[in-house]
Amino acid sequence: MSTPESTKPDPSDEIDLGQLFKLIGKGFQNVFRAFLFVYLYFKRNIFWFVGLGFLGILTGYLLNQFVEEKQKLEVIVSPISDDTHYLFDTRVYLYDIVGEIQSEIKAKDTAFFRSLGLDAGKMKGFEIEVAPLRYQEEAMLEDQSGTLEALKDFGNSAAISDILQSEFRKRTKKDQRITFYFKETTPGKEYAEKIMAYINSNGYYQQLLQIQANNAEKRIQRNDSLYGQIDMLIENYSEKMTREQTGSQGHLTLENQESLDVPSLFQLKNELTEDTELKKLELQMNRDPITIVNFGNPHKLDKPLLQKDIVFFPLSFMALFLLISLIRYLNRKATELKVQ
Repeated sequence: MSTPESTKPDPSDEIDLGQLFKLIGKGFQNVFRAFLFVYLYFKRNIFWFVGLGFLGILTGYLLNQFVEEKQKLEVIVSPISDDTHYLFDTRVYLYDIVGEIQSEIKAKDTAFFRSLGLDAGKMKGFEIEVAPLRYQEEAMLEDQSGTLEALKDFGNSAAISDILQSEFRKRTKKDQRITFYFKETTPGKEYAEKIMAYINSNGYYQQLLQIQANNAEKRIQRNDSLYGQIDMLIENYSEKMTREQTGSQGHLTLENQESLDVPSLFQLKNELTEDTELKKLELQMNRDPITIVNFGNPHKLDKPLLQKDIVFFPLSFMALFLLISLIRYLNRKATELKVQ
Protein backbone atom coordinates (compact mmCIF):
# COMPACT_ATOMS: atom_id res chain seq x y z
CA MET A 1 0.00 0.00 0.00
CA SER A 2 1.55 3.24 -1.08
CA THR A 3 1.79 6.12 1.34
CA PRO A 4 0.99 9.68 0.16
CA GLU A 5 4.04 11.77 -0.52
CA SER A 6 4.48 14.83 1.68
CA THR A 7 4.26 18.08 -0.25
CA LYS A 8 7.04 20.56 0.39
CA PRO A 9 6.26 24.29 0.40
CA ASP A 10 7.43 26.28 -2.60
CA PRO A 11 10.44 28.42 -1.64
CA SER A 12 8.89 31.38 -3.51
CA ASP A 13 5.89 31.25 -1.17
CA GLU A 14 7.96 31.48 1.97
CA ILE A 15 8.23 34.86 3.69
CA ASP A 16 11.76 35.95 4.51
CA LEU A 17 11.20 37.82 7.77
CA GLY A 18 14.78 38.95 7.87
CA GLN A 19 14.47 40.64 4.50
CA LEU A 20 11.18 42.23 5.57
CA PHE A 21 12.75 43.68 8.72
CA LYS A 22 15.64 44.96 6.60
CA LEU A 23 13.21 46.83 4.35
CA ILE A 24 11.40 48.31 7.35
CA GLY A 25 14.71 49.36 8.91
CA LYS A 26 15.83 50.91 5.64
CA GLY A 27 12.57 52.86 5.46
CA PHE A 28 13.04 54.24 8.97
CA GLN A 29 16.64 55.09 8.10
CA ASN A 30 15.54 57.07 5.03
CA VAL A 31 12.95 58.96 7.09
CA PHE A 32 15.59 59.79 9.70
CA ARG A 33 18.02 60.97 6.99
CA ALA A 34 15.34 63.22 5.51
CA PHE A 35 14.59 64.67 8.95
CA LEU A 36 18.32 65.13 9.56
CA PHE A 37 18.71 66.85 6.19
CA VAL A 38 15.92 69.33 7.03
CA TYR A 39 17.41 69.91 10.49
CA LEU A 40 20.87 70.65 9.11
CA TYR A 41 19.37 72.97 6.48
CA PHE A 42 17.58 75.08 9.10
CA LYS A 43 20.66 74.97 11.34
CA ARG A 44 22.89 76.36 8.55
CA ASN A 45 20.36 79.08 7.68
CA ILE A 46 19.06 79.92 11.15
CA PHE A 47 20.38 83.49 10.96
CA TRP A 48 18.65 84.00 7.63
CA PHE A 49 15.29 82.85 9.02
CA VAL A 50 15.64 84.96 12.18
CA GLY A 51 16.59 88.02 10.13
CA LEU A 52 13.76 87.54 7.63
CA GLY A 53 11.28 86.98 10.47
CA PHE A 54 12.36 90.19 12.18
CA LEU A 55 12.26 92.09 8.87
CA GLY A 56 8.75 90.79 8.18
CA ILE A 57 7.48 91.78 11.64
CA LEU A 58 8.98 95.26 11.21
CA THR A 59 7.41 95.61 7.74
CA GLY A 60 3.99 94.56 9.02
CA TYR A 61 4.22 96.94 11.97
CA LEU A 62 5.17 99.90 9.77
CA LEU A 63 2.34 99.15 7.36
CA ASN A 64 -0.13 99.07 10.26
CA GLN A 65 1.14 102.46 11.39
CA PHE A 66 1.15 104.29 8.06
CA VAL A 67 -1.45 102.51 5.93
CA GLU A 68 -5.12 103.19 6.59
CA GLU A 69 -7.00 100.13 7.81
CA LYS A 70 -10.36 99.20 6.39
CA GLN A 71 -13.56 99.31 8.36
CA LYS A 72 -16.93 97.74 7.70
CA LEU A 73 -20.53 98.45 8.57
CA GLU A 74 -23.32 95.88 8.39
CA VAL A 75 -26.97 96.67 7.77
CA ILE A 76 -29.61 93.97 8.25
CA VAL A 77 -32.55 94.54 5.91
CA SER A 78 -35.82 92.77 5.16
CA PRO A 79 -37.08 93.12 1.58
CA ILE A 80 -40.72 92.53 0.71
CA SER A 81 -41.19 88.97 -0.52
CA ASP A 82 -44.03 87.16 -2.24
CA ASP A 83 -44.02 84.30 0.30
CA THR A 84 -45.85 86.60 2.72
CA HIS A 85 -48.78 87.10 0.33
CA TYR A 86 -47.65 90.44 -1.08
CA LEU A 87 -48.18 91.37 -4.70
CA PHE A 88 -44.56 92.30 -5.35
CA ASP A 89 -41.08 91.16 -4.38
CA THR A 90 -38.11 93.48 -3.78
CA ARG A 91 -35.40 90.87 -3.17
CA VAL A 92 -34.30 90.78 -6.82
CA TYR A 93 -34.40 94.59 -6.90
CA LEU A 94 -32.11 94.73 -3.85
CA TYR A 95 -29.42 92.61 -5.51
CA ASP A 96 -29.70 94.53 -8.79
CA ILE A 97 -29.43 97.96 -7.19
CA VAL A 98 -26.48 96.93 -5.01
CA GLY A 99 -24.69 95.58 -8.10
CA GLU A 100 -25.40 98.86 -9.89
CA ILE A 101 -23.98 100.92 -7.02
CA GLN A 102 -20.85 98.77 -6.86
CA SER A 103 -20.36 99.22 -10.61
CA GLU A 104 -20.66 103.00 -10.23
CA ILE A 105 -18.06 102.89 -7.44
CA LYS A 106 -15.61 100.94 -9.60
CA ALA A 107 -16.21 103.29 -12.53
CA LYS A 108 -15.63 106.31 -10.22
CA ASP A 109 -18.70 108.09 -11.58
CA THR A 110 -18.43 111.48 -9.91
CA ALA A 111 -21.82 112.61 -11.28
CA PHE A 112 -23.49 109.64 -9.58
CA PHE A 113 -21.75 110.39 -6.28
CA ARG A 114 -22.68 114.05 -6.51
CA SER A 115 -26.37 113.18 -7.03
CA LEU A 116 -26.29 111.22 -3.77
CA GLY A 117 -24.46 113.96 -1.88
CA LEU A 118 -21.21 111.95 -1.64
CA ASP A 119 -17.66 113.22 -2.07
CA ALA A 120 -15.92 111.15 -4.77
CA GLY A 121 -12.52 112.00 -3.27
CA LYS A 122 -13.40 110.15 -0.07
CA MET A 123 -14.76 107.06 -1.85
CA LYS A 124 -11.37 105.41 -2.37
CA GLY A 125 -11.59 101.83 -1.14
CA PHE A 126 -15.35 102.05 -0.65
CA GLU A 127 -17.22 98.81 -1.42
CA ILE A 128 -20.70 97.43 -0.94
CA GLU A 129 -22.00 93.86 -1.09
CA VAL A 130 -25.18 91.99 -0.16
CA ALA A 131 -25.66 88.38 0.95
CA PRO A 132 -28.40 86.33 2.62
CA LEU A 133 -28.40 86.41 6.40
CA ARG A 134 -26.98 83.07 7.48
CA TYR A 135 -28.24 81.11 10.45
CA GLN A 136 -26.49 78.47 12.52
CA GLU A 137 -26.46 75.23 10.55
CA GLU A 138 -26.26 73.01 13.67
CA ALA A 139 -29.47 74.47 15.10
CA MET A 140 -31.21 74.03 11.73
CA LEU A 141 -30.10 70.38 11.55
CA GLU A 142 -31.43 69.74 15.05
CA ASP A 143 -34.76 71.35 14.13
CA GLN A 144 -34.90 69.29 10.95
CA SER A 145 -34.36 66.00 12.81
CA GLY A 146 -37.01 67.01 15.36
CA THR A 147 -39.45 67.83 12.57
CA LEU A 148 -38.91 64.46 10.90
CA GLU A 149 -39.54 62.70 14.20
CA ALA A 150 -42.74 64.69 14.70
CA LEU A 151 -44.00 63.83 11.21
CA LYS A 152 -43.96 60.11 12.05
CA ASP A 153 -46.76 60.63 14.57
CA PHE A 154 -49.09 62.20 11.99
CA GLY A 155 -49.06 59.34 9.49
CA ASN A 156 -50.92 60.41 6.34
CA SER A 157 -53.02 63.14 7.93
CA ALA A 158 -53.61 66.53 6.31
CA ALA A 159 -51.60 68.26 9.07
CA ILE A 160 -48.33 67.20 7.39
CA SER A 161 -48.87 69.77 4.63
CA ASP A 162 -49.16 72.62 7.15
CA ILE A 163 -46.05 71.46 8.99
CA LEU A 164 -44.00 71.25 5.80
CA GLN A 165 -45.11 74.73 4.69
CA SER A 166 -44.20 76.15 8.09
CA GLU A 167 -40.74 74.53 7.99
CA PHE A 168 -40.19 75.74 4.42
CA ARG A 169 -40.96 79.33 5.40
CA LYS A 170 -38.65 78.99 8.40
CA ARG A 171 -35.74 77.89 6.24
CA THR A 172 -36.26 80.46 3.47
CA LYS A 173 -35.49 83.58 5.44
CA LYS A 174 -35.84 86.76 3.44
CA ASP A 175 -33.53 88.88 5.63
CA GLN A 176 -30.35 90.07 3.91
CA ARG A 177 -27.06 91.58 5.10
CA ILE A 178 -25.65 94.63 3.28
CA THR A 179 -21.97 95.20 4.12
CA PHE A 180 -20.12 98.46 3.50
CA TYR A 181 -16.29 98.54 3.40
CA PHE A 182 -14.41 101.83 3.59
CA LYS A 183 -11.21 103.52 4.78
CA GLU A 184 -10.88 105.11 8.20
CA THR A 185 -10.94 108.62 6.71
CA THR A 186 -14.29 107.98 4.97
CA PRO A 187 -17.46 108.98 6.85
CA GLY A 188 -18.76 105.46 6.36
CA LYS A 189 -21.97 105.61 8.38
CA GLU A 190 -23.09 108.86 6.79
CA TYR A 191 -22.39 107.53 3.29
CA ALA A 192 -24.14 104.22 4.08
CA GLU A 193 -27.24 106.09 5.24
CA LYS A 194 -27.34 108.10 2.01
CA ILE A 195 -26.92 104.97 -0.10
CA MET A 196 -29.74 103.20 1.79
CA ALA A 197 -31.94 106.25 1.23
CA TYR A 198 -31.14 106.03 -2.49
CA ILE A 199 -32.06 102.32 -2.54
CA ASN A 200 -35.44 103.07 -0.94
CA SER A 201 -36.18 106.01 -3.25
CA ASN A 202 -37.44 103.82 -6.11
CA GLY A 203 -40.56 105.56 -7.43
CA TYR A 204 -42.24 102.40 -8.73
CA TYR A 205 -42.10 100.55 -5.42
CA GLN A 206 -42.99 103.69 -3.48
CA GLN A 207 -46.17 104.00 -5.55
CA LEU A 208 -47.05 100.34 -4.97
CA LEU A 209 -46.49 100.75 -1.24
CA GLN A 210 -48.74 103.80 -1.20
CA ILE A 211 -51.53 101.85 -2.93
CA GLN A 212 -51.05 98.96 -0.55
CA ALA A 213 -51.17 101.30 2.46
CA ASN A 214 -54.40 102.90 1.21
CA ASN A 215 -55.97 99.48 0.70
CA ALA A 216 -54.92 98.39 4.18
CA GLU A 217 -56.38 101.52 5.79
CA LYS A 218 -59.67 101.03 3.94
CA ARG A 219 -59.75 97.39 5.02
CA ILE A 220 -59.19 98.43 8.64
CA GLN A 221 -62.05 100.95 8.41
CA ARG A 222 -64.42 98.34 6.92
CA ASN A 223 -63.43 95.84 9.59
CA ASP A 224 -64.11 98.41 12.30
CA SER A 225 -67.53 99.12 10.79
CA LEU A 226 -68.43 95.44 10.61
CA TYR A 227 -67.03 94.96 14.09
CA GLY A 228 -69.42 97.61 15.41
CA GLN A 229 -72.40 96.05 13.61
CA ILE A 230 -71.60 92.64 15.09
CA ASP A 231 -71.37 94.15 18.57
CA MET A 232 -74.75 95.80 18.03
CA LEU A 233 -76.32 92.51 16.92
CA ILE A 234 -74.87 90.67 19.91
CA GLU A 235 -76.09 93.43 22.24
CA ASN A 236 -79.60 93.23 20.76
CA TYR A 237 -79.45 89.47 21.20
CA SER A 238 -78.59 89.89 24.89
CA GLU A 239 -81.42 92.36 25.40
CA LYS A 240 -83.87 90.09 23.57
CA MET A 241 -82.82 87.15 25.74
CA THR A 242 -83.73 89.09 28.87
CA ARG A 243 -87.16 90.05 27.54
CA GLU A 244 -88.36 87.06 25.61
CA GLN A 245 -88.03 83.30 25.62
CA THR A 246 -86.20 82.20 22.46
CA GLY A 247 -87.51 79.31 20.38
CA SER A 248 -84.15 77.51 20.16
CA GLN A 249 -81.03 77.74 22.23
CA GLY A 250 -78.34 79.94 20.69
CA HIS A 251 -80.59 81.50 18.01
CA LEU A 252 -82.55 84.72 17.91
CA THR A 253 -85.73 85.00 15.81
CA LEU A 254 -86.08 88.47 14.31
CA GLU A 255 -89.25 90.16 13.14
CA ASN A 256 -88.75 88.87 9.60
CA GLN A 257 -88.41 85.34 11.05
CA GLU A 258 -84.72 85.03 10.05
CA SER A 259 -82.55 83.23 12.62
CA LEU A 260 -79.27 84.64 13.89
CA ASP A 261 -76.34 82.23 14.43
CA VAL A 262 -74.53 83.77 17.40
CA PRO A 263 -71.48 81.40 17.41
CA SER A 264 -70.81 82.29 13.78
CA LEU A 265 -70.90 85.98 14.72
CA PHE A 266 -68.27 85.44 17.40
CA GLN A 267 -66.10 83.54 14.90
CA LEU A 268 -66.46 86.32 12.32
CA LYS A 269 -65.59 88.87 14.99
CA ASN A 270 -62.36 87.02 15.80
CA GLU A 271 -61.46 86.79 12.09
CA LEU A 272 -62.00 90.53 11.65
CA THR A 273 -59.83 91.22 14.69
CA GLU A 274 -56.97 89.07 13.31
CA ASP A 275 -57.25 90.69 9.88
CA THR A 276 -57.09 94.18 11.40
CA GLU A 277 -54.02 93.26 13.43
CA LEU A 278 -52.27 91.92 10.32
CA LYS A 279 -53.09 95.04 8.33
CA LYS A 280 -51.73 97.31 11.07
CA LEU A 281 -48.55 95.22 11.18
CA GLU A 282 -48.33 95.46 7.40
CA LEU A 283 -48.59 99.26 7.54
CA GLN A 284 -45.81 99.39 10.13
CA MET A 285 -43.43 96.98 8.39
CA ASN A 286 -43.80 98.06 4.76
CA ARG A 287 -43.05 101.74 4.81
CA ASP A 288 -40.08 101.29 2.45
CA PRO A 289 -39.27 98.79 -0.32
CA ILE A 290 -36.31 97.59 1.78
CA THR A 291 -37.02 97.69 5.52
CA ILE A 292 -33.97 98.36 7.70
CA VAL A 293 -34.01 95.90 10.60
CA ASN A 294 -30.71 96.95 12.16
CA PHE A 295 -28.23 99.65 11.17
CA GLY A 296 -24.85 98.74 12.66
CA ASN A 297 -21.89 100.91 13.59
CA PRO A 298 -18.49 101.03 11.84
CA HIS A 299 -15.82 98.70 13.23
CA LYS A 300 -12.40 97.52 12.11
CA LEU A 301 -12.26 94.65 9.68
CA ASP A 302 -11.11 91.59 11.61
CA LYS A 303 -8.66 89.65 9.44
CA PRO A 304 -7.74 85.98 9.96
CA LEU A 305 -4.41 85.40 11.70
CA LEU A 306 -2.51 84.40 8.54
CA GLN A 307 -3.74 87.52 6.70
CA LYS A 308 -2.56 89.96 9.34
CA ASP A 309 0.44 92.00 8.21
CA ILE A 310 2.53 91.19 11.26
CA VAL A 311 2.20 87.44 10.45
CA PHE A 312 1.81 87.54 6.67
CA PHE A 313 5.09 89.31 5.85
CA PRO A 314 7.42 87.13 7.98
CA LEU A 315 5.87 83.97 6.50
CA SER A 316 6.09 85.43 2.99
CA PHE A 317 9.78 86.34 3.34
CA MET A 318 10.63 82.89 4.72
CA ALA A 319 8.64 81.16 1.97
CA LEU A 320 10.49 83.21 -0.66
CA PHE A 321 13.85 82.24 0.87
CA LEU A 322 12.82 78.55 0.84
CA LEU A 323 11.81 78.83 -2.81
CA ILE A 324 15.15 80.39 -3.77
CA SER A 325 17.02 77.67 -1.84
CA LEU A 326 15.03 74.95 -3.60
CA ILE A 327 15.77 76.44 -7.02
CA ARG A 328 19.51 76.67 -6.21
CA TYR A 329 19.50 73.04 -4.99
CA LEU A 330 17.78 71.81 -8.16
CA ASN A 331 20.21 73.77 -10.35
CA ARG A 332 23.16 72.25 -8.50
CA LYS A 333 21.80 68.71 -8.90
CA ALA A 334 21.10 69.35 -12.59
CA THR A 335 24.69 70.51 -13.07
CA GLU A 336 26.02 67.38 -11.33
CA LEU A 337 23.97 65.15 -13.64
CA LYS A 338 25.35 66.93 -16.72
CA VAL A 339 28.92 66.45 -15.49
CA GLN A 340 28.34 62.76 -14.97
